[in-house]
Amino acid sequence: MDSDIIPELESNKTMKDEAEQAVTRLHTTTSNEMKSSTQETEEMRRIRQMRVFVERKDAFSKVVDDLMLRRFLCARDLDVEQASAMFLKYLKWRQSFAPNGSISASEVPNQIAQNKLFSQGSDKRGRPIAVLLGARHFQVKGGLKEFKRYVVYAFDKLCARMPPGQEKFIFIGDLEGWGYSNSDIRAYLGALSILQDYYPERLGKMFIVHVPFVFMTVWKIVCPFIDNKTKEKIVFVENKMLKSTLLEEIDESQLPEKYGGKLPLVPI
Repeated sequence: MDSDIIPELESNKTMKDEAEQAVTRLHTTTSNEMKSSTQETEEMRRIRQMRVFVERKDAFSKVVDDLMLRRFLCARDLDVEQASAMFLKYLKWRQSFAPNGSISASEVPNQIAQNKLFSQGSDKRGRPIAVLLGARHFQVKGGLKEFKRYVVYAFDKLCARMPPGQEKFIFIGDLEGWGYSNSDIRAYLGALSILQDYYPERLGKMFIVHVPFVFMTVWKIVCPFIDNKTKEKIVFVENKMLKSTLLEEIDESQLPEKYGGKLPLVPI
């Protein structure tokens, strides 16, 4: 065979292979887009079904947007009946727990005085960041009722900081210096219940850092009450991997100084 023809044949084969690969990528992309579109259509159909159902049960449902209904649907794997029951329970709870529409600072003075929760900066997806210093939490006057109001006060402030298109927040639970005097299982379970039952699909990720060995005794008690969706978002971080792990999600300019970043801690 003429030596001048061989390179030409090899070139044609390469072009053919590249064309086949391009067609395969196109088919894969088109298939994924169609699948995503179908999923979105199914979600919207179920949101409409849910809206009809909950508006019949509670007129206040008419003022909530589709994004809120979608969060409850996602929390119940798009089961309209279960999501509707969960949402109606939330409405009833909200109207009785915060009849004025929100919790004011004057309702949680003892919790605020502990100076244990901070909020500043956002992660790479625009999710607001909160930092909880666990060693500053003690059982104080006001008890569990005020603590639960404080949890709602904090969650509402974080949600208010979310930019358009974002629905989740990030938590860093710092347990440096934590001991049994800080242990408050009823408070932990109360906060967990509020998060899972009334703020579904709001937690983006929770990093638990500087974990002392004694905390694991409490964790074994609390863990069975955490649903699988929430468990998937909780990350225990080794001290030696702390900064590098946080930097995977948070730019250094948005990371608190305490963890090697640029921002000071600002009380929530």
